Amino acid sequence: MRLLLIEDDASLREGIRTALKSEGYTLDCLSDGLQAVHALQHEVFDLVLLDLGLPGLDGLSVLKALRAGGKATPVLILTARDAVTDRITGLDSGADDYLIKPFEITELKARIRALLRRSAGRANSQLDLGILRLDLNSQAVFYQDAPVSLTRREFALLHELAHQPGHVFTRDHLQQLLYGWDEDVESNALEVHIHHLRKKLFPGLIRTLRGVGYALDKDARP
Repeated sequence: MRLLLIEDDASLREGIRTALKSEGYTLDCLSDGLQAVHALQHEVFDLVLLDLGLPGLDGLSVLKALRAGGKATPVLILTARDAVTDRITGLDSGADDYLIKPFEITELKARIRALLRRSAGRANSQLDLGILRLDLNSQAVFYQDAPVSLTRREFALLHELAHQPGHVFTRDHLQQLLYGWDEDVESNALEVHIHHLRKKLFPGLIRTLRGVGYALDKDARP
């Protein structure tokens, strides 16, 4: 999953970045509200973590711009403003959840998981495709009930393909999912991950549509 963190506190931003990357998320970070609006208009994220007290443009304005653009991306507000009226304003402006600073990182992770499940229309953390099963909380994968060891990026890629079986994801979309703005990417990095997934699972599971992208075929069999 690709997340966008909009937070101007450098130490908090780095702490969240470290904690979430260890969970397998791809996390991009911004500290300015105007930059955030531009990024949200032109790129796709699975969830936004949004501070309210931002330079350039405040967090509520960023949120309203996102919703005015018709995007339903889940938004979790992170703020020190703990008044009930502030929470109501944030939720009424289009936020999906609200977390008061300071917070425990374990609670942040749990709220992120809950919002991602809700946005995907799932009631639990299991993604079951018959011969293939993913546990999103533990990042465990089972193929024909046998555990399969995947790297963080292999799991993220498989999860993206598996949550919409048959949907064709472009190469650019998948590469943005796996690598943040601050990471150098080899030109064949995505193809290497696809190759490893096919080897660890089976070749027919992931289809290549030349010039278009990749799709997971849930009806394929080894």
